[in-house]
Amino acid sequence: MANLFELPRYIAVEGPIRVGKSTLARILAERLNAQRVMEPDANPFLDSFYEGDRGAAFQAQFTFLVRRFEQLQALDLAPRSQKIVVSDFIFEKDKLFACLNLTDHELDTYNRYYNHFRELLPTPDLVIYLQATPEVLKKRLKKKNAPSERAVSDEYLEEVVKAYEHFFFHYTSSDLLIVNTSEIDFVDRNEDLQELLRKVTEPIKGTQYFLPLGGQDAVGA
Repeated sequence: MANLFELPRYIAVEGPIRVGKSTLARILAERLNAQRVMEPDANPFLDSFYEGDRGAAFQAQFTFLVRRFEQLQALDLAPRSQKIVVSDFIFEKDKLFACLNLTDHELDTYNRYYNHFRELLPTPDLVIYLQATPEVLKKRLKKKNAPSERAVSDEYLEEVVKAYEHFFFHYTSSDLLIVNTSEIDFVDRNEDLQELLRKVTEPIKGTQYFLPLGGQDAVGA
């Protein structure tokens, strides 16, 4: 019998800092011969935001909003292109951080632009949400010791993790694969990577949780 399953043409990987989303997006793009869209990292207001300068949160967030919009708007996902795209962020991620960092008045202005931009962008066919506990992420932050991440406090990291969990608990915009990476290491353990890649290349409908430990498979929600 012929295999009628077609891989999603637009895959997005999401999750909090140091969860492995950029690494997985790179690997998927290489394996699928796909266009890779990377999270914009250059932001002239980011250092000022981490230092707590007045108004820097809005400046940093609005800069990210515009750059993420420009990246995703440029995607060519027309049927004739047959191109596969792998992104290491979804546009909704921007609003998640805006809600954490902006005042009510700033958020009101931000939302006017966000809502307009969102209507003009494609929605992923599949989102892979990588989870990890705050404790695991803190260890990975310390191990990486990136200069730009040293100002990330434990309290802020915990708030980010909570925001992601709440957002994806209610997420229904596309098919969703939730992977808890607290006990696996697809960066350094090839068997973990191969198991995850196998799951991604199988049909995923609705929301599924991938439980790679102990021979567990994905379960539907």
